[in-house]
Amino acid sequence: MSRIGKAPITIPSGVQIEVKGGSVNVKGPKGKLTQIVHPDMQFEQEDGVFTVKRPSDSRQHRSLHGLTRALINNMVLGVSNGFTKILDIEGVGYRAEMDGQTLVLNVGYSHPVRFDPPQDVSFAVENRGKMITVSGIDKQVVGEISAVIRKQRPPEPYKGKGIRYRGEYVRRKAGKAGKV
Repeated sequence: MSRIGKAPITIPSGVQIEVKGGSVNVKGPKGKLTQIVHPDMQFEQEDGVFTVKRPSDSRQHRSLHGLTRALINNMVLGVSNGFTKILDIEGVGYRAEMDGQTLVLNVGYSHPVRFDPPQDVSFAVENRGKMITVSGIDKQVVGEISAVIRKQRPPEPYKGKGIRYRGEYVRRKAGKAGKV
């Protein structure tokens, strides 16, 4: 049995889960999320605990069991607490700034790179333009937007310049050895 799939989901106060056919709707203080799940999965909700059950022990149902539980748990956490990713900018002249809701990156190109936030995602720039915070209720969207921002200038191994996730380790390389 899946260890992740067996784990119950505790529903915080103010969060409502509604299952209709093949979709699960989760509504909470920060917003509302909808996820389409496999129609074979079975759900039980009682006393503030939501559990996902599988109908059989087939390979497909075993693989869907943990996935479905993890997706619903991320939705519950998103509408109650939200998710954030922090990106650090390293390098001389590299910086970020906000232009209204739009994130503007100056990362060594001849032009600034602009990002408009999708729905339910917000950007914040702190530490004099050297730290970007991406916040939202959908874990997948927050991670995807953070990856797209990081891809504009990933950290390079010689000087470490670029955009990196907070806590990411960049393996450094030695430069050219000088002439003897």
